[in-house]
Amino acid sequence: MTIKVKQTLLAASIAAVVATPITGFATNGMNLEGYGPIATGMGGAAMAYDNGTAAVMNNPATLGLMDDGSSRLDIAVGNLGPDISSEPTGAPSFNADSSADSFYMPAVGYAKRSGSLTYGFGMSAQGGMGTEYGANSFMSNPAGLAGTSIGQVTRSEVGVGRLVAPIVYNVDKNLTIGGSIDYVWASMDLQMAASQAQAFGMITGGSLVPALGGLPAWDTAYFDFSNDNDFSGEAKGDGFAGKLGLTYKVSNEISIGATYHTETSLGDLETSAAGATMSMYSNGATVAGGVIPGKIAITDFQWPSTLAVGMTYKQDKWMLAADIKQINWSDVMSSFNMTFSNAGGDLTMVMPQNWEDQTVISVGGAYKVTSATTLRAGINSASNPVPDSALNPLFPATIESHYTLGVGHALSKKSDLNFSLTIAPEVSVDALSGVTTTHAQTNWQFMYSQKF
Repeated sequence: MTIKVKQTLLAASIAAVVATPITGFATNGMNLEGYGPIATGMGGAAMAYDNGTAAVMNNPATLGLMDDGSSRLDIAVGNLGPDISSEPTGAPSFNADSSADSFYMPAVGYAKRSGSLTYGFGMSAQGGMGTEYGANSFMSNPAGLAGTSIGQVTRSEVGVGRLVAPIVYNVDKNLTIGGSIDYVWASMDLQMAASQAQAFGMITGGSLVPALGGLPAWDTAYFDFSNDNDFSGEAKGDGFAGKLGLTYKVSNEISIGATYHTETSLGDLETSAAGATMSMYSNGATVAGGVIPGKIAITDFQWPSTLAVGMTYKQDKWMLAADIKQINWSDVMSSFNMTFSNAGGDLTMVMPQNWEDQTVISVGGAYKVTSATTLRAGINSASNPVPDSALNPLFPATIESHYTLGVGHALSKKSDLNFSLTIAPEVSVDALSGVTTTHAQTNWQFMYSQKF
């Protein structure tokens, strides 16, 4: 392949990623169940074998397992298909289905190994979560008053993406070490109705509190910072993170790997000066003076640190892999902390989350059916990190088990295709808020790879 064609492919791939929203949906908490269809087809296990440039999201050290003198370009797209519904516990006639049922996620990566050094870049969705309930669902009538829905959609969308620059060094024929610097961006949309009691339960202070008390009697508040932008949410922030990793070849059959992903250092997610509104309703109608424009800042929203170890066993046509991963959600998801402000003052608000740390076990296998075709299967299992006491139907990151299948096919010595399919069975949670939420998923990923 000529340099000109390589440059054209690379430029087109980057353009496709940049022009597409980097938004994911909750699987392992807010993380995807796997990054890249090779790893995802094996339950997400990826610590100790070459799984392409998805290594920048898994274990960067596995890039050093490429052949010396080779380079590769991976172009991928994934789709997450959540199936979510909520209802007041014991009241199925008020069931509300979320219409947010399809999230497309592109990814692109390039890596080159030259002697002991491997380098490149990757851009991918990290994960997120989101739902959307109709304007006349019970979610738009949190005060529970007959016939008084405020007639507004309730929705959420959290998206996080990364641009990763990895450097990997082959210490000897058995040991590789590597790391990356990650530029991270995040965005959030939220349209949420709350009864007066719920609203004052979230508001912890601020100079606008007396103004709310001075409005005509209201029963429902509606918080809105959302846009129609396909690329990011209304509240945006960015920052950095990093990864370290290693692999070690114990024998011709057995390899081990480990990685540590740091907690992110993101700035506050902020809207424009008038990018948010807080509206007060009484019996389904806005009250006089009850539409208040302003700015929202979500303070100290971060992605958690992760520690993972894994092992791979290869023999003839078979490969088996198993990873165990610890995701430290409790460090970053104790609450959503928000400040609403305008020229008249501010309000501070807290939405408790109280997420628990999550241990994820990924086990998978691959079998080379022919010289060109490989079949994969795996299981990804984790506990639900969201406690019943804090579950909000807008943020139902409750999936526990994933069953995965995959296939890879070489088109030639220099190109191949890989595909994975994930089925996540339904999980039903009766939250202490009095809402029952069910959540299932069907997801897929597809990748084209060109080697040079």
